[in-house]
Amino acid sequence: MNSDNLFMQRCLDLAIKGIGKTYPNPLVGCVIVNDDKIISEGWHKLYGGVHAEVDAINKIEDKSILKNCSLYVNLEPCNHHGKTPPCTNLILKHGIKNIIIGIKDPNKNVDGNGVEYLKRNGCKVKVNVLEEECKFINRRFLTFNNLKRPYITLKWAESKDGFIGPIKNKLNSGKVFWVSNEKSRILSHKWRTEEHSILVGVQTIIDDNPELTSRFYKGNNPIRIVIDPNLRIPLESNVLNNASKSIIFSNTKKKTDGLNIHTNDFSNKESIITNIYNQGIQSVIVEGGKRTIQFFIDNNYWDCIKVFQTDKLLNKGTPKPDFNINDYDYKMIDNDRLYELFKNQKISL
Repeated sequence: MNSDNLFMQRCLDLAIKGIGKTYPNPLVGCVIVNDDKIISEGWHKLYGGVHAEVDAINKIEDKSILKNCSLYVNLEPCNHHGKTPPCTNLILKHGIKNIIIGIKDPNKNVDGNGVEYLKRNGCKVKVNVLEEECKFINRRFLTFNNLKRPYITLKWAESKDGFIGPIKNKLNSGKVFWVSNEKSRILSHKWRTEEHSILVGVQTIIDDNPELTSRFYKGNNPIRIVIDPNLRIPLESNVLNNASKSIIFSNTKKKTDGLNIHTNDFSNKESIITNIYNQGIQSVIVEGGKRTIQFFIDNNYWDCIKVFQTDKLLNKGTPKPDFNINDYDYKMIDNDRLYELFKNQKISL
């Protein structure tokens, strides 16, 4: 690996530390290099906080050394006033002349302006270093800005004989049934901390009464979205607690105290995707139930599919979604098989 790639990889390692905490901003890491050695590092830690370039520059006590340094960053520095001042101005202020960038920022407020501004002011700028890796780490941000929709992950767990849960009755209604093992459940909650939102159909709420939080893993709780055309959600549902924001997509225009209802035209199959995008939500993990997941599969509305296949036998129950995962590679999470499929993606983390 050449030195540019090596330093850019370090930017990516830093950037991923902010996952789940920077929405709607991207994941960005930065290193400052002098004589082929990293002398400072930074990353974007929280939405509204300092950007990666600022974080790295601020950690250097003797700023005079910066004019002899190179700055590496996985995403184009901003050139506009947002929550914080432009990073390009700070770079120029300290005389950093050699800038190496992973990829350009597709956000309409940047979109090449940062690169051009730096060039006009005498900087040497190199772009598209570890391009595919940089695109992958910010796949949610890029999908939202380039395709005008959220990045969509479908996730479920299935028994060895092809069921995602038992038949519901009076004894188990309103209770969560775990198909996967404990380590898989913790990993599932880690994934929730990484996504901007989580989505289920109302029948899952009625059957299992889930919280849809990341309580098994330290991190942010995702925004909770419930597809509920006829507004059947019980008002005492756990998903309506204060752990995170909840949104109900419904046909009804009825005003109901305590419910955050957004009218959705279910006759238009793309309306759910459009509605999520219009909320400014960059990514969604769809976790149930079978009918809801199947809707996304049938309409090819997915970027990633994650499936736990366990050695449990249920004999009968709710059938798994109609999608054959057995032709794909997997890894073991104790006794569970984990399949991860990325559509149109060359690089994986």
